[in-house]
Order: sequence, then structure tokens, then C-alpha cells
Amino acid sequence: MSESKLPRPTDAELAILRVLWGRGPSTVREVHEALQDGSGYTTVLKLMQIMTEKGLVVRDESQRAHVYSSRVTQQKTQHQLVVDLVDRAFGGSPAQLAMQALSAKKTSPEELAELRRLLDSLEQEVEP
Repeated sequence: MSESKLPRPTDAELAILRVLWGRGPSTVREVHEALQDGSGYTTVLKLMQIMTEKGLVVRDESQRAHVYSSRVTQQKTQHQLVVDLVDRAFGGSPAQLAMQALSAKKTSPEELAELRRLLDSLEQEVEP
């Protein structure tokens, strides 16, 4: 399965992926302990088995305790989710998404400076 064709992760799957992105390759027990969301061990195990079948994670079975890792980077997953959201909810307009996102929550001065740098670089790409 190619990375561009991976299924969109559910909220529970995203929580597991965030643990794997932060910790790196991990056992089910390590993911379960890191989640601290009240999910039972067997629920996390089943979710990770499903994620393996879907191609979201890969499982290393060479050790007694299987070790899971994300198949795709956090950046690629976020990119795929944003593209999907822009298309589905904002009619393909990234500007509409950005305006909604910026009006929904307070943005730090550091984040605003980073956004200004990004906008400046995007403007330079467009100028002839």
C-alpha cells in the first residue's frame, strides 16, 4: 500500500500515532501506559492490530514483545489530513481553513511570527 493511499486514522488511532511519533518504536504496553486515557490494554492491542492491517503502523515480531512503529511520519499524516479537511470542509480553500483556525483559538506571538515568515516565503514564490 502506498503512503499516499493510507486510510484516514480515527481519533483513537491518531492518539496512538502521537505516542509512536513521540516515543518512537514501542510495545503495546508502552503505548497503553503513555495514553493515560482510560483505555484498557486489550483495547489498545486490538486497535494496534487493526492499524497494522490498515497499514498505519508496522509491527516488528523479532522480539518476544512485538514492537510497533508508525509507517508514515507525523508531518505526512498531518498533511494528508489537512488536504482532506480543506477539500471536504472548506471547498478547497486553504485561506478559509487558516482564517477559521486562527479565529478559533488564541495564537502565540511566536506562532504569529512563524506564520508571517511562511506567508512571506509563499508570496516570494508567487511573485514573477
